[in-house]
Parts: sequence; C-alpha cells; structure tokens
Amino acid sequence: MRLTRCAWPTAGSTPRRTAAASRREPRAPACCGALEAWDEELGVHTTDVAELAAQVARLLGLDDDEVERIATAAELHDVGKIAIPRSILGKPAALDPDEWEFMRRHTLIGERIAQGAPALVGVAGMIRSSHERWDGGGYPDGLAGDAIPLGSQILFVCDSFSAMTTDRVYKRGMPEAAAIAELRRHSGSQFAPVVVAAFIAVRDAAEGLRAAAALTPTARAASAARA
Repeated sequence: MRLTRCAWPTAGSTPRRTAAASRREPRAPACCGALEAWDEELGVHTTDVAELAAQVARLLGLDDDEVERIATAAELHDVGKIAIPRSILGKPAALDPDEWEFMRRHTLIGERIAQGAPALVGVAGMIRSSHERWDGGGYPDGLAGDAIPLGSQILFVCDSFSAMTTDRVYKRGMPEAAAIAELRRHSGSQFAPVVVAAFIAVRDAAEGLRAAAALTPTARAASAARA
C-alpha cells in the first residue's frame, strides 16, 4: 500500500471530529492555533489523530504522561507542512520525485519547530519519526522495528487511517472497514503489529458503543434479555 501525502484535508472534504476532540483545548495551543489558522481542516485532522493516538496509547498501557506526550506529538505531526508549498500539498495528481523529496522534509521541519519550544522538546523525536515504517522503508532515517519510537509507531497507524478514510483533491476516501483491512494487510511491513491490533480494538469498541447508542429502548431491553 502506498499512502498518498498522508493526510491533507482539502476543500469539500469531511474530516471526522470526535465529540471529545471538539470539547478539548489543544495541548500545544500556540502551535496548534497557528496550524489551524493556516488551514482549518488540517487542524481538525491533527486533533482527530491526537484523539485516536491517545486511545491507542492508553490501551497499550502507557502512563498518563506518555499518553499526553504522544497526543501532543500527534497534534503537531503535520506542523512542518506549513513550510511545504500549497502547490505540492494540494496537487490533484501524483507527486513527481522532486515533489516527494520536498514533501518528506515536513517531518524534519516539524521536529525543528518543536525543538524551538522547551515544553515540546520531548515530542520532537516522535514528530521526526512519524513516517518511519516497521520494515525500515520509511523516512527520514530508515528506522525499523522497535528502533522506531513507540509514539511514532502509534502516530503512523492513526495518521494513515485518517489519510485513507478522508477525501482528498486527488482521491476519494475509502470506507472505514476497507481502511482497517489495509492496516491488517500491512501489519508487520508498514505498521507495527501490536499497534495495529490495539488500533483495531479501539475502533471495534467505538463501533460497539455507536451500535448500542443507536438502539431504541425496546431494542436495548430485548438485547439485554438475550444476554
């Protein structure tokens, strides 16, 4: 699977903002405010990725401080795209090799931005490595396996899911079930297997809650009686 530009919402796209994401203030308000002011839909995307990443991190048993660091890195993982020309980010066709080389700089730019704020130094490395692949085929350093920070492994899965399910100027978003199938297919090559398993568990739990909420009182009572 080749992911295209990883998550660049475009005019007319419909990124998913969770209720929790809508209520919560950003963890890095100055940087996130600048990012959302530059492109509102990109701000929505990064907030949603942060919520997914926090849920996955909690399911993996990480402590509250590490969950917060990972969620902050997720909110800022695309901040380096501020320095990428919009002609590349929103190009309605495949990028050429030179454009891809330019695009790949955004993780390094994001790392430098985070390093400029003392409170964000702890997340800078996660931003840098947020496009590393489990098999070593990612960028910018070609890290593989557990050499990739766990936070970055989580970001890559959550960001990829968002990229696959959101419309872009150059493609239509796929259904969530198809995106989950892609994550399963590339678990152990692009994605860390334990992170994919945790992500799927999070989405399954969310789907179960949505299904339960959709039941009428009579249907809920009948379901409980059958249990």
